[in-house]
Amino acid sequence: MYVILFGAPGAGKGTQAAILAEKTGLVHITTGELFREAIRQETELGKQAKPYYDRGQLVPDQLTIAMLLERLSQGDCARGCLLDGFPRTLEQATALDEALAQEGKAIDKVGYIQVPQDELLRRLSGRWNCRQCGSVYHERFQPPRQAGRCDQCGDELYQREDDKPETARRRLEVYSRQTAPLIDYYRAKGKLVEVDGDKSVEEVAENLLAVVEDP
Repeated sequence: MYVILFGAPGAGKGTQAAILAEKTGLVHITTGELFREAIRQETELGKQAKPYYDRGQLVPDQLTIAMLLERLSQGDCARGCLLDGFPRTLEQATALDEALAQEGKAIDKVGYIQVPQDELLRRLSGRWNCRQCGSVYHERFQPPRQAGRCDQCGDELYQREDDKPETARRRLEVYSRQTAPLIDYYRAKGKLVEVDGDKSVEEVAENLLAVVEDP
């Protein structure tokens, strides 16, 4: 079984992917980890991807898909896998389908974790960090005992640019533009299942598991 997990930044996709992989036995594959491992092992595809990765540029779709197919050919993927973070665009989705079809494979299910935008913004923009010891806090989920101060070392907390509300809003806008066509694409194929992500971690995990186990 080949499953894709979608979710906007802040939707809890990474957490849910890890839980789902553990419960189903499906291998959890993220493109970021795929690139790092191929580069570390100095595979032929890893060598081709390294210049893009080192410059912080997007690795070309065909190269990414070739690396993904190479990973899927390994023994631990015999039962399938859970794709996290790919595809990101309609072009990648169609190219992935074509490449899988050539090997007699296909995406079976697409789980889409939906969370209201105002909740996503609260989740994304509530994180604070300690420069001194590196401790991380969240205004809602893990607040410090004293506002603005680290529990561990007492140093002042700060907010990274990536965690500021305006940056979070831009990230969500980009995600929405890229992902909306993908949602329509997989819905038209009858493979998309929407899951309410504005619930507890346990409830979302249970609902996603039902999606995967539904024949």
